[in-house]
Amino acid sequence: MKLAWLVSERSTCVRHHVGAVIVRDKRILTTGYNGAATDMQDCISLGCLRNTLNILSGQRHEICRAIHAEQNAIIQGGYHGINIKDSTLYCTHSPCVLCAKITVNAGIKRVIANIEYPDNTFKELFSVTGIEFSTLQLDNFSINRLL
Repeated sequence: MKLAWLVSERSTCVRHHVGAVIVRDKRILTTGYNGAATDMQDCISLGCLRNTLNILSGQRHEICRAIHAEQNAIIQGGYHGINIKDSTLYCTHSPCVLCAKITVNAGIKRVIANIEYPDNTFKELFSVTGIEFSTLQLDNFSINRLL
């Protein structure tokens, strides 16, 4: 989980810094953070589109320059030919329902988050599809101590 927080420091989102790490058999397979798609300007440069349009967190995910950390970690697996089936996804934050659907289809079997968003729609999807979800608290953890 600490590595997911470290990865989140690369985020180019002005609202949330989210990091994800996909692991299997105690080996890191891929990482991802939330930020603009490749070759696109990010919100640090252009400002947050969601802030400009007064869109609340957890709503209208499609109106955003960023790709979510979970999506980026899964995409990296495909891009680099890394099999992520039957893996565990560690993420700084719980997934939105869109990321949950992608997680199901990617064959990820377990998701561990540090912070849970108020919207827990993903939990029913995980329950139905057999994906294990849990939270992991980090006692006395500060990313600044790692940097």
